[in-house]
Amino acid sequence: MMTRLKGLYLASPLRLLTHFLLIILVVAWTFPTLGLFVSSFRSADEISSTGWWSSLSSSSQNKRVRLGEANLQELIDGKYVISGELLSNKSTKVINFGDSFNNFLDNKASTFIKLKDSSELMINENGSYRWTSENSFSHKNGKRVFINVLVEPNFSFDNYDYVLFSEGLGKAFLNTLTVTIPATIIPILLAAFASYAFSWMDFPGRKMLFIVIVGLLVVPLQMSLIPLLSLYSSIGAFLNISAKSYPGVWLAHTAFALPLAIYLLRNYMVGIPKEIIESARVEGASHFQIFSQLVLPLSLPALASFAIFQFLWVWNDLLVSIVFLGSSSDQVVMTTKLRQLMGTYGGDYQILTASAFVTIIVPLLVFLGLQKYFVKGLVAGSVKE
Repeated sequence: MMTRLKGLYLASPLRLLTHFLLIILVVAWTFPTLGLFVSSFRSADEISSTGWWSSLSSSSQNKRVRLGEANLQELIDGKYVISGELLSNKSTKVINFGDSFNNFLDNKASTFIKLKDSSELMINENGSYRWTSENSFSHKNGKRVFINVLVEPNFSFDNYDYVLFSEGLGKAFLNTLTVTIPATIIPILLAAFASYAFSWMDFPGRKMLFIVIVGLLVVPLQMSLIPLLSLYSSIGAFLNISAKSYPGVWLAHTAFALPLAIYLLRNYMVGIPKEIIESARVEGASHFQIFSQLVLPLSLPALASFAIFQFLWVWNDLLVSIVFLGSSSDQVVMTTKLRQLMGTYGGDYQILTASAFVTIIVPLLVFLGLQKYFVKGLVAGSVKE
């Protein structure tokens, strides 16, 4: 009877629905990540013309190029000739060409066509061209022509080479570590002390103060940036130090992280068996001894879980770092530097795909190193050991 009920549970619609939703969630995260990874090895033209799912097949692209200027002409067999190369990528092959966008697909490569000025032009499949005329060329700018090319699948490390070895990125990496490590440790320490006080210490107004701290979670980050910066500037002017410094950004991240950290750690610590705390008090242990020798070791899963969240947030932060550090070369962090590498209008989006995987390495190592405690922290409260 029990076996039959167990089999019925395993095949229940609720369990099947749960598995189906999990598969959908995994696919929804995996495919965009795979697309970013494949795109990080492609050029800007390939990304803009075809999707990453077609990266293994040849693609057709229309391009606008210019021929050589008049000072490149040579007199050969009584004709003026301008020749050169139009393609830098040897894996690209010209299919059609012409001087008008309306009909350039009608002219095959490696054939001469007559242009409007009675000159003749031939563009070969490899991108080399020969432009001839009975009269001397006198144009100032190179003539504009349209070509249709067949691009073979091409993957390279050019994007990663640009991101990794561009000027200032190594310094930005060290600056990011300088910001992230203290901005992760400081709020965890402060929140751990505060959470212990809210859980196991009796003092007037404890519940009301905890409600006020939790209420700070609903305060928008953007609304508090400028008042906080004004406060730091006033303190910096009084102490004759710059407000845009590492201590300023550490305190800013600490202030924004403390409400959530206190809320999560307090909910975990309050679940520690009361008998353990009372036994320590009977033995004469002080609050600091109970906190450091009992509560902290037992709360390690919760501490590690919040450490992962805080590290990821600070590592990927752009807004707070710009406001409290600025964009000076000696203090710029990786997110700000990568934004600068993308260009003024964000047109270099191929850099974004490569930089996404460059910046993900350190957070991924942190997550894998603390994964065991992270899982324990997630299930805390549902199952007691």
